[in-house]
Amino acid sequence: MELNVGRELAALPRMTVKQLRQRYAEVFGEETNANNKAWLVKRIAWRIQALAEGDLSERARRRAAELANDADLRLNPPKALPVAAAEPPAAKLLPFRPNDRLPPPGTILTRKYKGGVVQVLVLPHGFEYEGKVYRSLSAVAWAVTGSHCNGFLFFRLAGKGGDA
Repeated sequence: MELNVGRELAALPRMTVKQLRQRYAEVFGEETNANNKAWLVKRIAWRIQALAEGDLSERARRRAAELANDADLRLNPPKALPVAAAEPPAAKLLPFRPNDRLPPPGTILTRKYKGGVVQVLVLPHGFEYEGKVYRSLSAVAWAVTGSHCNGFLFFRLAGKGGDA
């Protein structure tokens, strides 16, 4: 029985994964554990074409073997470096430029947010929130909300009316 390659290839994307696994077993003569539909379609399509039109020529096989021999392959993964139980790094001061919109160091900024109260201590070189020092109010706002927002607007320091 001669295969109609075009019709066979066109039918593959419409098959379910279960049908593709069955078809794979038919054309390759062995079962597969694969459940990736796109991979199964490609492999089966290649095999159907190879069966209908002939496989790789001997010359192409030799060239592929040459290329594979020339390739630098890593046979083993790199050895893992030993992880020493190190103490957490000491807190370091981050570069900080004062801003006239900020209250003086020692001020506690308070903001109600999602049923809770956020309190941030203004430091000479950053902002302290929940025991961690942040470089900017926007970084604190990120830690509080989980998304980017302007720290001055979040803490209502923008000075554009409203409840600032």
